[in-house]
Amino acid sequence: MSPEEALEKMKNWCAYQERSQFDVRKKLYAFKLQEEECEQIIAQLIEENFLNEERFALAFAGGKFRIKHWGKHKIKTELKKHRVSEYCINKALAGLGDENYEAGMVKLLEKKISTSKQSDRRKLYYSVMKYAVSKGYESDKVSKQLNKLIEDYSYES
Repeated sequence: MSPEEALEKMKNWCAYQERSQFDVRKKLYAFKLQEEECEQIIAQLIEENFLNEERFALAFAGGKFRIKHWGKHKIKTELKKHRVSEYCINKALAGLGDENYEAGMVKLLEKKISTSKQSDRRKLYYSVMKYAVSKGYESDKVSKQLNKLIEDYSYES
């Protein structure tokens, strides 16, 4: 594939959905292009605003939080896999908003508690805690909210 053809393919690919430089670079190398050609194409995509690391990080973090209900730890880990800069990662995480983030975590915890078949409060606490931490939420925040929710939940049952 010629560099010109690859550039057009990448423009279409990046226009369809936000992409990271890492994703684009992998795809270009799969086209068997030389490193210099790949870097020129990436530079042109950035210049023409088809590729923007900050925009990618914001879209990625927002989508994973809203759709998959991921916490900040998991989002940060995944963004690092895409080799996104620390500045963009921090900006994306800040873009989630503390109130939205807290509300999303509480919603996730409530749903998990309501679907759990555990009758022992301690087992319920640890199973929900394990689930929330695996979703990328901070254990201290989860613990604080979970204690409140389980206390309220046990009185309702």
